[in-house]
Amino acid sequence: MPTNEIVIKPTTDLFIAALWSAPKNEPILRSLLNAVMTDIGQPVIVKATVLNPFNIQDRAVDKQIRLDVLVEDETGAIYNIEVQTDSHKGFFDRMLYYWAEIYGTGLQRSERYEDLRPVHSIVITEFSVFRQLKQLHAVFEIRARENPAVLLSTHFQMHVLRLGDLLRNNLSGLDDLCKDLQRWMQFWAFGKQLEENKMNAILHDSPDVLQAYEEYKRFTADTVMWEKIKERERFLIDQRLLRGYAIREGREEGREEGKIETARNLKRLGVPAATIAEATGLSLTEIERLD
Repeated sequence: MPTNEIVIKPTTDLFIAALWSAPKNEPILRSLLNAVMTDIGQPVIVKATVLNPFNIQDRAVDKQIRLDVLVEDETGAIYNIEVQTDSHKGFFDRMLYYWAEIYGTGLQRSERYEDLRPVHSIVITEFSVFRQLKQLHAVFEIRARENPAVLLSTHFQMHVLRLGDLLRNNLSGLDDLCKDLQRWMQFWAFGKQLEENKMNAILHDSPDVLQAYEEYKRFTADTVMWEKIKERERFLIDQRLLRGYAIREGREEGREEGKIETARNLKRLGVPAATIAEATGLSLTEIERLD
């Protein structure tokens, strides 16, 4: 493994996108989806097709790119999977916005409401969220307040896998998950930290998660991948600096015209719309209208 100050964790966005996008890794991707769905008693899927494949060799990693993975199963249901390493104001509003964007795309294709398909968001958080909840696998749906057994629609479902809380609470709650989801959480949490023989012992009863671990070891031993990771990390550092600048300037510019000008300049620099909204107080719709 190359010597470098950059740490490649099993949750590193480039590795995750490369792992789940590779056609040969379809059983690994399907294993994750089935671990999430069977953990709440829903049927397994038999096919997982990536709709936005990511080829790390062909893509520039020093640009603003979304590294979520969009998957379709054999019934047409959609799964949007992503890892989030940093919390920020409006985080879950952004998650809801992404869900709505994907859901709305289905209507654009057919223009018939009855053709809309379920969209399941699966978000892996490395930071602590929903500390008032006990379950590491938090599931959000649209239900009646009077009687939660009444579900408005099966089309919305958001799963939050609280990886940060697993570590914060000394592994409390891990045993409440189904076996395969336990193994996925252990892989993400300890794949970088534990010795190889210990990880093999933990994952031995989940072959697909063990195969993901093998892919991770190959990835971290590849010098080309290390260079890609370094490029990505430099870009992300620049983005964090821009975000800090945006927040400071947005606070200093109290006037509406100042906010709009700041938003327009940041948009030209390629700063994400969610970050601009946080800095200026403008809505995502207002930001989209800026030229």
